[in-house]
Amino acid sequence: MRWLVGWAADNAHGASIAVPRPGHTIQPVGARQLWGGPDPLWAVGDWRPDEVRMVEVDGGNKLAVLGCCGASDDALRTALYAARGGALRHLTAWPGSYTVVVRVGRRVTVTTDLAGARPVFHTPWAGGTAYATAALPLADLIEAQLDVGHLAALLACPDAPEALGDGTPYAGVRRVPPGHALIMRDGRSREIAGYEPAVPTVVAAPPVDADAAVAGVRDALVEAVRVRLASPRHAPVPDLDTLDPGPIPGMGPAQRRAGRPVRGPAPGVGADLSGGSASATLALLAAGLPGMPGTVYGTPGTSAGERLLAVTFNDLTLDPRSGREAELERARGIAENPRLHHVVVAAGEEALPYAGPDGGSLLDGPLTDEPGPSLVVAERHRRRLAAGSADHLTGHGARQALDAHPARLADLLLDRRRRHLLRPVTALARAEGTAGRAVLVPLTVYRAARRLARTPYRDGVLEAARRLRERDVAWEAGPDGTLGVLDASLAALAWCRPGPAAGWLTGEVLAEVSIRLEHAALRPASPEAGARPGERRARAALARLAADHRVLDQAAEVRGQRLHAPFLDNQVVRACRALPESLRVQPGARASVLRAVLAGAGIHDLPPGWGTPSQATQVAAVRTGLRSRIGELVDLFDAPLLADAGLIEARVVRKALRAAAEGEPLPLDGLAELVSTEVWLRRLLARRGSCWTGTAAPRQRAVAGGVPHRPSL
Repeated sequence: MRWLVGWAADNAHGASIAVPRPGHTIQPVGARQLWGGPDPLWAVGDWRPDEVRMVEVDGGNKLAVLGCCGASDDALRTALYAARGGALRHLTAWPGSYTVVVRVGRRVTVTTDLAGARPVFHTPWAGGTAYATAALPLADLIEAQLDVGHLAALLACPDAPEALGDGTPYAGVRRVPPGHALIMRDGRSREIAGYEPAVPTVVAAPPVDADAAVAGVRDALVEAVRVRLASPRHAPVPDLDTLDPGPIPGMGPAQRRAGRPVRGPAPGVGADLSGGSASATLALLAAGLPGMPGTVYGTPGTSAGERLLAVTFNDLTLDPRSGREAELERARGIAENPRLHHVVVAAGEEALPYAGPDGGSLLDGPLTDEPGPSLVVAERHRRRLAAGSADHLTGHGARQALDAHPARLADLLLDRRRRHLLRPVTALARAEGTAGRAVLVPLTVYRAARRLARTPYRDGVLEAARRLRERDVAWEAGPDGTLGVLDASLAALAWCRPGPAAGWLTGEVLAEVSIRLEHAALRPASPEAGARPGERRARAALARLAADHRVLDQAAEVRGQRLHAPFLDNQVVRACRALPESLRVQPGARASVLRAVLAGAGIHDLPPGWGTPSQATQVAAVRTGLRSRIGELVDLFDAPLLADAGLIEARVVRKALRAAAEGEPLPLDGLAELVSTEVWLRRLLARRGSCWTGTAAPRQRAVAGGVPHRPSL
């Protein structure tokens, strides 16, 4: 886990604590100080030398960029000069994924990204403001307790910004929204400012040329991949535990090799090759772009001409009829490219969802900054990533960045583009399958889209609050544990809706979350009051995915490896948002856009079935993993911390877990959120030590008081 932390202290109150001096110091454990003074900044963790870049100009003004950034030193210096005048957007326009900190005099500015994969947190401290790219260090700094109300909102309405607000699981630690910057002046004033230009919502947006928008996505993706390829190659330091221990009585070299832990990542750059269109696009772009190959010459198993290590995960527990064989065939077809070195990672029950490290307990995994559903599948991803490279490209976020959220149908009606609804509703009718019901699908979808288009934002949020208050939160899941295509689209045609785990929360908790929604809806001059429903819901879905990707990056972290998600880069997100809505809502839009991206890069020969959805195999794996680990999960909820906090009734959740394992149609996503939150709480309360050291360090770590027995919402 890597993070940066600093603060802007008030000279009158906090300088004596903020500025280290003999006999009275405080600093993060294992930190590297980037600059000192009354507004210090540290980088904590195993940052690479090329991931921390700094420039300084006259007057002591400084700029620090942490992460993968494609800007030149001259561009950084020019940006620092411009930032002195208050310009912020240009600090986020470089290719890559990074965090920027600017100090101009006593004014400190920290930027987030558009998706939310690189968040910024802040809290009042020592008369000023402390900030960090992780929430847990700030919670340790102020000795924060758990914010049970935020955990309740995260389970009841996980994709509703109105319920979550700017809170975190730690009381007193706040989050800067995606697309905004934290500005601190002299440690006394704190401001959250957006850096994206405001888009008028009163009139329809000007028409966008589809070909130009697709070309913009192509250029952004190519540049994002090129930045990763242009970075220095890194060879992970071998762990002593993974080396051959030498002669062992009764064991030969083969047995000793088989007994070693999973090997570390290979040097260089690699990519996922799952058979899906997003990961395949990145792999083919990285293998075909000119320049230094991603695969370092001499990597074991590679041969001449292979420029990229591509990794495919093969789950041996899945039924061949689940569709996984078709995905593997597409991956093999793409891997016939002579520039790709294809590695297939096969795993059985030890890598199913709900399995812990090395097939053990979920409670044995690492502590992440926040909870997230990815905790239950972290071991599955870790095995795949361990076979990858030191810098590994993944297609996470492509679906949320490129696909049209169903609520965008209402945006088309607001723009009076009714004819563009024909193809999507026809595709939904075809997917429904049942002849008698399919006839009514177009009319049903059109009515739901029109109802959303005519519903004001405030009324839509108040309706969601009413549903929570009246416990109208049941999810009618299908036999596979998920909503059908039509039902999911109709449920998404709303300003706000309860999440899949809301049905297992207590009535008191749902009522308290409904109060949060009512306060957000009735807040004067709400910035969301004039937003378009489709655009707002799409941004919320991307933010939720980015937050869960960050949890996955921490939970499945392989030592010496960096996980890159180019679809979450600012440059790529902006290009995807420029796609016209009429193009987004068409069936197969994501596959056609990525096909055009590859065609622009000179890649035309793609295997049959390109762009076929691949969610069914993931659902089947989750069901199998739940069935294989049902005993451990029931024991986990024998005396759960969520019940101590008043969020759930343990008996109800145990019954739901057993029913889902037996095949009853219950929302599996909701159960995964409950399990991951309980696991995260157990790991948090079992941790030892603090993120800070020194004579002025906090006397106890975060949440030292444990979980309250009733939610203080």
